[in-house]
Amino acid sequence: MINYKPDYESLPALVCDYLHYIDAVKNRSPKTVFEYAINIREFLTFLVMDKTNCKCGDIDLRICDENFFRAVTLNDAYQYLSYCKNEKNNSPTTRARKVVAIRQFFKYLSDNRQILENNPMKVLDTPKTKKALPKYLTLEQSKMLLQSVEGSNKERDYAILTLFLNCGLRLSELVALNYRDIRSDRSMRVLGKGNKERTVYLNHACISAVERYMQVRPKDGVIDKEALFLSSRLKRISPKTVQHMVDTYLEKTGLKDLGMSVHKLRHTAATLMYQYGDTDVLVLKDILGHENLGTTEIYTHIVDEQKKNAIDNNPLADLKSD
Repeated sequence: MINYKPDYESLPALVCDYLHYIDAVKNRSPKTVFEYAINIREFLTFLVMDKTNCKCGDIDLRICDENFFRAVTLNDAYQYLSYCKNEKNNSPTTRARKVVAIRQFFKYLSDNRQILENNPMKVLDTPKTKKALPKYLTLEQSKMLLQSVEGSNKERDYAILTLFLNCGLRLSELVALNYRDIRSDRSMRVLGKGNKERTVYLNHACISAVERYMQVRPKDGVIDKEALFLSSRLKRISPKTVQHMVDTYLEKTGLKDLGMSVHKLRHTAATLMYQYGDTDVLVLKDILGHENLGTTEIYTHIVDEQKKNAIDNNPLADLKSD
């Protein structure tokens, strides 16, 4: 299991304070806190090296105090982003994540701690990223994937794929499920990002698949007794095991070559719900556990693209009058 704990001892006190703040108050996940720590550390390392000509191995970031942060300018950030692009070959998406970390940290220094009279990062622009539509399985491909399930764990695997394709769960949400999270009113408790709890209602396919799995789910010698899905070692199934299982069935059906993955099953569920279920985008947002509506609206664009392609592929599309 990956240890997402920042190296607090090597970081400036104000950075440590900020990381504790987003952990305890903002309720960010350990992975998010860790990634913010990495991104802020890299930015500060660049600044110290640029301003002091120190070598990377000689830098002690704990020298970055209030006066240091007051001296940081917007141009410093743009120089750093230029370095990330040209020297580190970071993609626009990677640089955009670094911008968010920098911007949020300086917002904390300005608004929460009131150390900065003016926040130079308030107008720090995010690099333009290509907004590609997410990949997903068609209805027929989804059925084909479910029909491919076989083997000694077929009930478990079928239930997992069914929940992915019907409920749009994240991988982390699925492996965290306990069997008591399946309630008698046909609803399911899901613990999402930032430990935010939401309720997802289960259709007949999900209920049937889970019930069939529970009939064969091991009872003796189980280590993680509360876990819904178990590995062959009778422990809570790991994300890696689920990924391997899904990849195996994707390869078996020839869908792996289309760039499909576990997360694409979440995209598939969202697309099918919007496309066939006449689902309002606000309802879809709640089902998926999105924080921002903009994240959910990508699925409306998918359907718009399908409509456009349908018109373009009409056999009369290229016919011209004389």
